[in-house]
Amino acid sequence: MLKSLLKFVPARFRKSYPVIHVVRLDGPIMAERGLRPTLSAKALEPVLAKAFRKGIAGVALSINCPGGSPVQSALIASRIRQLAAEKNLPVYAFCEDVAASGGYWLACAADEIYADENSIVGSIGVIAMGFGFPEALKKLGVERRVHTAGDNKSQLDPFQPEKPEDVERLETLLNEMHASFKAMVKERRGARLKGEESEIFSGLYWRGEKAVGLGLIDGVGHLQTTLRMKFGDKVQLRPIGAPGGWGLRFLGGGRGAAGGFAELPDAALEALESRAWWSRFGL
Repeated sequence: MLKSLLKFVPARFRKSYPVIHVVRLDGPIMAERGLRPTLSAKALEPVLAKAFRKGIAGVALSINCPGGSPVQSALIASRIRQLAAEKNLPVYAFCEDVAASGGYWLACAADEIYADENSIVGSIGVIAMGFGFPEALKKLGVERRVHTAGDNKSQLDPFQPEKPEDVERLETLLNEMHASFKAMVKERRGARLKGEESEIFSGLYWRGEKAVGLGLIDGVGHLQTTLRMKFGDKVQLRPIGAPGGWGLRFLGGGRGAAGGFAELPDAALEALESRAWWSRFGL
C-alpha cells in the first residue's frame, strides 16, 4: 500500500537511502536436530531467502562461529553465493569473537571480509574428535555384544582399541575434506592470499590484525562503521531473522505434547558439543 502511494509523491520530495540486510551467523555449524536452533542449511534457508532481495544495496554476514560440520558449511556458503549471483548483490562478512574452521568457510562466501583486530580467524583444517574406553566395560563387568555384516562396519569403535588401518582410513577421509576446504578458500580469496600455504592451511588461527597480512581478511573493521564508510551515514542496517522466530522451537512447539521433555537429554549433549567447539579457541 505504501509503495503504491509513494509513486504519486514527486521525486524531489522522496529520500532513498541504501539498505543493507544483516544476517547473524552465531554458534557451531551442525545439522539441525533436537531443541536448539543450529547453523544449518535447513535452518538458514528462510533467513537467506528473506535477506537476498532486489532493491537493497547488499547483505552483511555477522559471524561468530567456531566451526562444525564441513558439509553444512559448504551447503550454507554455496547457497549464499547462489543467491548473491541471482540477485547481483555484494556480500560483506564481519567476524566477531571467532570465525574459524567452518566459521571462516562461511566468511569466504562474502566478497569482502572484515574483523576486529582481536578476532580469531583461520583454522583452515578438518578435525575428528572422540573418546576411547577400551577397558571401561571390563572394569564394570559388562559384556558388549556387537554383530555386523561388513568387515569394517564397527571401525573406530570407542570400546575397542584403535586399529592402525582404521586410523589410516579416517586420516585419508580428513585429508580429502581438507583439500575441498583449501580449494574453496583459494577460489574465493585468490591472489589476496599471502604467505606460505603450509602455514595458511595448517589449521593455525590468528588475530584479525595478523589475518589481514596473510590475506585471509580484507581489513580490520566493524559492521556499522565499515558499512557507513562504504554507503554513507544514512545507510539502513536491517537485521533479518527467521520468520516466526525460533522461540517456539526451543520450547518444543510443533512437536508432540511430551516432545520437548523427551529431547532434553539430546539438548544437553548438544550444549556440551557446542561448548567443546568454543573452548578450542579459549572462548
